[in-house]
Amino acid sequence: MNFDELHVVVSGGTGALGSAVVQRLLTTGATCHLPNFDPAELEQFPHTDHPNVQITTGVDLTEEASVAAFYGNLPELWASINLAGGFAMAPLAETAGADMMKLFKMNTLTCFLCCREAVKAMRERPTTTRNLQGGRIVNVAARPGIEPRTGTGMAAYTASKAAVAALTQALAEELAPEGIWVNAVAPSIIDTPANRDAMPQADHSQWPKPAEIAETISFLAAPDNAVTRGAVVSVFGMS
Repeated sequence: MNFDELHVVVSGGTGALGSAVVQRLLTTGATCHLPNFDPAELEQFPHTDHPNVQITTGVDLTEEASVAAFYGNLPELWASINLAGGFAMAPLAETAGADMMKLFKMNTLTCFLCCREAVKAMRERPTTTRNLQGGRIVNVAARPGIEPRTGTGMAAYTASKAAVAALTQALAEELAPEGIWVNAVAPSIIDTPANRDAMPQADHSQWPKPAEIAETISFLAAPDNAVTRGAVVSVFGMS
């Protein structure tokens, strides 16, 4: 994969999966642009000082004006990888309406706003950039979002990620004539320190690793992906 001269947004880029995606993109020559809202998230981020990593602080991805300002200041955007989101689980009777709306804002609304502003930026990119037309968008759904029966005990989260999957497929058809391919990945439980701490008795060897998922995401975002659009790719590993 060759991302030389290409600019890529990675929202949620300072998390476990995001860091792996940024690492993979840097090895291919990409310049990565990361929106950040909480400066504390940068303390453990390993690529802060990399010359091809540009971090913009104070970006609230749930606010339209904030997202528009971030994307509006980017140079010649090729791809947007939308990883930002959140997780919570609770039985239906213990889930308040505010809790459901919070998950929709964190998962669905952030994805929608990033997709919208990315498309605007891609339409303004000159075709002289490596003679490439269009662009790439990669979203992150989740296994319960494409297999809702696995979402028992987390109905609000499941619905918010199912919306991401549906949004991905709808946009893929809408934007196909412009050469903007829209895809998503749907992970099962990712092998991260936080998930290991939450489920110490699980067989962690079965979980997909961030670096493994990053390979799939990077391909979907690359110019090398010439034909895949509208896919919600399961990245379950052995789980």
